[in-house]
Amino acid sequence: MDGVPRVPEQRRPGSPAESAALRFSVLGPVRAWRDDEPVSTGSPQQRALLAALLLREGRTATAAELIDALWGEEPPQQALAAVRTYASRLRKVLDAGVLVSESGGYAVRGLGEGALDLAAAQELAAEAEKARNTGDLCHARGVLDRALSLWDGETLAGVPGPYAEAQRVRLEEWRLQLLESRLDMDLEQGCHAEAVSELTALTAAHPLRERLRELLMLALYRSGRQAEALAVYADTRRLLADELGVDPRPDLQELQQRILRADPGLAEPSAPVAESVVVPVRPAQLPATVPDFTGRSSFVRELGEVLASASGAEGRVMAVSALAGIGGVGKTTLAVHVAHEARPAFPDGQLYVDLQGAGARAAEPETVLGSFLRALGTADSAIPDSLAERAALYRSVLDGRRVLVLLDNARDAAQVRPLLPGTPGCAALVTSRVRMVGLAGAHLIDLDVMSPDEALALFTKIVGEERVASEREAALDVVGACGFLPLAIRIAASRLAARRTWTVSVLAAKLADERRRLDELQAGDLAVKATFELGYGQLEPAQARAFRLLGLADGPDISLAAAAAVLDLPLEDTEDLLESLVDTSLLESAAPGRYRFHDLVRLYARACAERDEQPPGEREAALSRLLDFYLATAAGVYAIERPGDRLVDGLEPTAHPGLAFTDGSAALDWLYTEASPLLAAVRQAAGTDRLRRGVDLLWAAKDLAESGANCHQYETTARAMCVATRDGGDTRAEGRARTTLTNALLVSGRIQQAAEQADLAMSLAEASHDATAASWVANDRGLISLHQGRYADGRTFLEQAIEGYRAAGNRAGEALSLSNLSRAHLGMGNVEKAVAIAHYGLAAHLDIGRTMRLANGHFTLGIALTQADRYNEALSQFADALHIFEEHRQRLWQGTTNFRIAEVHLAARRHANAAQYAEQALALGCIGGDRMRGNVLALLGRALSALGQVDRARACWSDALALYEQCSAPEAHDVRSLLSATHAA
Repeated sequence: MDGVPRVPEQRRPGSPAESAALRFSVLGPVRAWRDDEPVSTGSPQQRALLAALLLREGRTATAAELIDALWGEEPPQQALAAVRTYASRLRKVLDAGVLVSESGGYAVRGLGEGALDLAAAQELAAEAEKARNTGDLCHARGVLDRALSLWDGETLAGVPGPYAEAQRVRLEEWRLQLLESRLDMDLEQGCHAEAVSELTALTAAHPLRERLRELLMLALYRSGRQAEALAVYADTRRLLADELGVDPRPDLQELQQRILRADPGLAEPSAPVAESVVVPVRPAQLPATVPDFTGRSSFVRELGEVLASASGAEGRVMAVSALAGIGGVGKTTLAVHVAHEARPAFPDGQLYVDLQGAGARAAEPETVLGSFLRALGTADSAIPDSLAERAALYRSVLDGRRVLVLLDNARDAAQVRPLLPGTPGCAALVTSRVRMVGLAGAHLIDLDVMSPDEALALFTKIVGEERVASEREAALDVVGACGFLPLAIRIAASRLAARRTWTVSVLAAKLADERRRLDELQAGDLAVKATFELGYGQLEPAQARAFRLLGLADGPDISLAAAAAVLDLPLEDTEDLLESLVDTSLLESAAPGRYRFHDLVRLYARACAERDEQPPGEREAALSRLLDFYLATAAGVYAIERPGDRLVDGLEPTAHPGLAFTDGSAALDWLYTEASPLLAAVRQAAGTDRLRRGVDLLWAAKDLAESGANCHQYETTARAMCVATRDGGDTRAEGRARTTLTNALLVSGRIQQAAEQADLAMSLAEASHDATAASWVANDRGLISLHQGRYADGRTFLEQAIEGYRAAGNRAGEALSLSNLSRAHLGMGNVEKAVAIAHYGLAAHLDIGRTMRLANGHFTLGIALTQADRYNEALSQFADALHIFEEHRQRLWQGTTNFRIAEVHLAARRHANAAQYAEQALALGCIGGDRMRGNVLALLGRALSALGQVDRARACWSDALALYEQCSAPEAHDVRSLLSATHAA
């Protein structure tokens, strides 16, 4: 970061210790503190003197220099006396020895570390530059953010004099350089969508700064907004020509050309490519490597480096690497390949043994040592009988040699220890289904399945490029059905290669049936099921039961607490069982406290459950306990988020307890972490006696519909439950399922579909006398009417909802509908009444407490106040709403609130602010789907047009028009008019 202001350490030997408590700021108003208590810095001229001394970096400033700094070429007659007076006053309020007189001038000395904010910023900037040079962008960004946070408004704010003005310009330029550097790193780390908002505001504030324009173009392009990126260039070129009479600099012109030709190099942040390190290792007894070895490049490199360390100059005793993984994941294939790749590094011997650890009779270490000693040239007569003596002789024979030992398919660490070399220059590779945590000093590697690209490459090598190229999608389906497990891919590809009349699609169709998939994955003496059977056969009874029952759950993973519910065991016992299954590689630890099966292992576990679980009813009981756990916990989270809401009282009862939370943040952590497994449990309840509980779980987890990350998954699950409840003939459950679907459709902005589902839901709720659902549906019908411009109908539905909530004692629901009612009156032109009702709604929310729905009260009042032209009050309400939505992680509501704030700024003609908040709304997303995104783009275009960025404004309006036309929104007419007007101009 060239041009970083230098403010070196100002402490001097012998400086008073008490001065360490003083702190000063110049990156904003010039201020001072002693132990966090403000210290008066006097008049503006006195602050100017202090600033000049602080920025002299501990050096003495003469009286003449200070006079020139404060007044320039026209000082007052008593300038020298004034400087002395200012210095005397400062000396009285500062610590003794800080402001010193020296050689007819003054200096600030003896400041403690971090006492000046500028010095702290300079140190942070240097640290960030160092971190960036080493590739640690995450740390560099964080440090730069800390540096930038030290600014508190304008540098040297309110300080007069030519010196202060020059320093203001210099430090503002440096701040912008830091901002550009941090934004550049944002883009390098893929945070382009988030950067657009900040860059939009910065380019509005600094329209001639081309680097900011360049970063904005790149951020827009990476956000999929190519037209806007090109429009930024057009605006920039026109502005530079009008203001300065110059063209954009070459870098900006080159970026425009790269965007025009969709240069692939712009699509993703550049990342340094690690250099491949290949260390030859060539044991003589290794089995032949497979000719179609594919992928695993990072593991090949990692293992090669570890093996190379055995013969390095560090004097390492030996290198041991232990590969663990599920059967069929390719441990042996990888180990053999690595050994062949690096052969010359171990010229004195290459030993290999299959220890058969997964079988019923594992190889005995004594037998293996006898074989190794013979291979190393030891006569049979010289080989001792006992294990200890053989191990000692083995190590003696290896002394001074460079030998690699490959111990394949080990049972456990006890089997391996006697077989390890013990001398420098030697190395061992161990493969096992069990993690060798008991092998001291071993380099442990957990081998996972292949990446999709690696899996497809292996499949193609075996089947042939010609057959795969024409059916690439079917080939991806095949390797996906194989769970990217190398053994399964090899079997599937071999079957296809041996059947010339089959197409890839035929194979994909055969593997699509989950119940038949394991049977299809066998060829000759290779079978996935047989590989899993070896591991399952070695489990203890409690492990086998856990393996079977956990495989029944459909979620992508499962938490420790949920697993304990499935197994009906205490947490501690459950954790011991699950960790033991992880050690056998039949289960994976996705994260601390979370576990998952490989897809094929899950199918095998379910087959074992159907075959071995007794009594058969235990399978259903396990899934029932899991659903109870999710429903009870989700109901508790709902109650924490919405105190006073009686919805939880009307949910199906549960026989198994859930988790209890006292902290709202922890409750939300659970809900969003468990989103996918929870929704999977809902879908799994279809067609069973668990159906009603599944629907109620979906309703209790309705926050997921509005969270942003889980909208699509929630809607898909709601649709599935609508079908299941209809087919099951359960009127009440269907009414509630359609209520959840209505909510999901409202979030996505599909108003007509939401209206159809709401009408069905209301009919079903009335038929089943479900008052709880009826109130919620009435509220949703009111919102739908508002979206459709039928404000009188909306008022009727919302008043119906309020009446229902009051009858049920549901204060939270009543407050919500009351707030929504204000919007109906707003649409009918009753602005003052709308403001009054919104106040009542907010008051009702406040009576309940600080809940998530309090944000809706602030939000609705903000809308009413905006229509009443009370902009500052509206902004205050929106700020409160935004804070609560952020606290409760409602990303789409955050985006919607940013849009409303942008509306206020646009109405108040604060166009740069409007553009910034509109960009925030685009980055976050909004409630209302594509139609709302169109609204945001239309508003952004208006703000940009007012800022003179006409080309970019047109790009925004064009995108908005496309969205409006897709959903037949009436706003399309207004946007066409805007586009026509700008083209005519």
